[in-house]
Amino acid sequence: MKKYASLIFLAFLLNGCDDGDLTVDEINFDSVTPVSCTTFTENSLSTDPVIIYKLKTQEALILQLPQTEGIVNDNNTVTYDIDNAQYRVLYRAYSGTVAKDNICGTIPPSSPNVTEEWVGSAGKIKIVSSQVPTDIDANDSFRIKAYNHAITFENITFQKPAGPQVEALFEYGTFQTTVTPADLTFINADTGEAKKCDDNTKVYNYNASFTLTVENLDPALLLNEATPPGQPRSQAVSATTNKVVYRNFVNGSGSITDAYNFCAAQIPTVPALRETWIGTDTSEAKKATVEVTTEKIGDNTFIHTVVLKNIKLTKDNSYFQLGNTFLLGKITVTI
Repeated sequence: MKKYASLIFLAFLLNGCDDGDLTVDEINFDSVTPVSCTTFTENSLSTDPVIIYKLKTQEALILQLPQTEGIVNDNNTVTYDIDNAQYRVLYRAYSGTVAKDNICGTIPPSSPNVTEEWVGSAGKIKIVSSQVPTDIDANDSFRIKAYNHAITFENITFQKPAGPQVEALFEYGTFQTTVTPADLTFINADTGEAKKCDDNTKVYNYNASFTLTVENLDPALLLNEATPPGQPRSQAVSATTNKVVYRNFVNGSGSITDAYNFCAAQIPTVPALRETWIGTDTSEAKKATVEVTTEKIGDNTFIHTVVLKNIKLTKDNSYFQLGNTFLLGKITVTI
C-alpha cells in the first residue's frame, strides 16, 4: 500500500511541475500565420492599437501594439517592453470554436466563452523587419512590395491560473505588411515632357501623388548648346549638388498639378508630405549620375533629355532602384 501511495505522490509532483516550456501546456501556434484585425497602414492617423493574432480551433494568441510605435516598415530591429498596457500579449482558450470576431469585434460574441487566459506581464517584444522587393528587371530596377516582420518574445512571463511561467524565447511568427510599389509613371508619359525652374537649378516630373526632382542642379547641365553624338553632359549625384529626391504624398490631402509650386524654396504644405526618398549610388561600381543630351531644333529651340543613371532611392534603411537608366523627361527651351 505504501508503494502505491508513493507512486501516486510522485505522479502528483510530476504533474505539478512547470519547467517553463510553453509546449508542456500545449501552446503551439508554429503552423499559424499571424494576421491583423485591420489592414496595416503606415503613418495612419488612427489612434486605435494594432491587433495581430493567431487562431487555432479553440485558442488565440494575441499581440497588441500602439499604432504609431509598433510595426515599422523599414529594414530594422525594434524592441519593446511588455507592459500589459500599450504592449500586450495574451493567450486565451475558449469553450468552442473561436473566430476573428472574437478578437476584433467591437462587441465580441457572447460565445464561445474564454475558459482560460494567460497575460504577458513582463519580457520583451522583438521585431526584425525586412523589405520584400519586386523581381529585379533587365534594367536592374526594383520596387518594394511588402515588409516581413519576424516577431519573437524574449523572457516573457505569463501570469496564468497555475502561476507565473517564463519562456526564454518564444517565436511568435512573421507578420507581413503590404505596400504599394512606387509606380513612377509621370503625368506626361505619352509625350515624355519634364519641366525645369527658371534659374535652371531644378528639373522635375510628377504625377498626382508624387514628385521626382533633381535639386541644386548644376546649371551647366542645361546649356543651350547641342551636345556631340554619344557625349551627353554628365555629373555625379550627391546629397547636395544634383540631389535626386522622390516625394510621395498622403492620400486625400490633395493632388499634384501644374499649379503646384515646384520651384519654391520650401515645398508647399498641400498636399501633405508622406515620404521623402533620397537618391544615391546603386553600388561602388555603379555611380549615380545625371546625364543631359541637348538637341537643337531650328534656330532657337533646344530639347534637353534628362536621364538618371544608377539611382538607388533610400529612406532610413529601406531602398529601391530606379534602374541603370531612367528617363526623367525632355525639357523644351525656346530662346
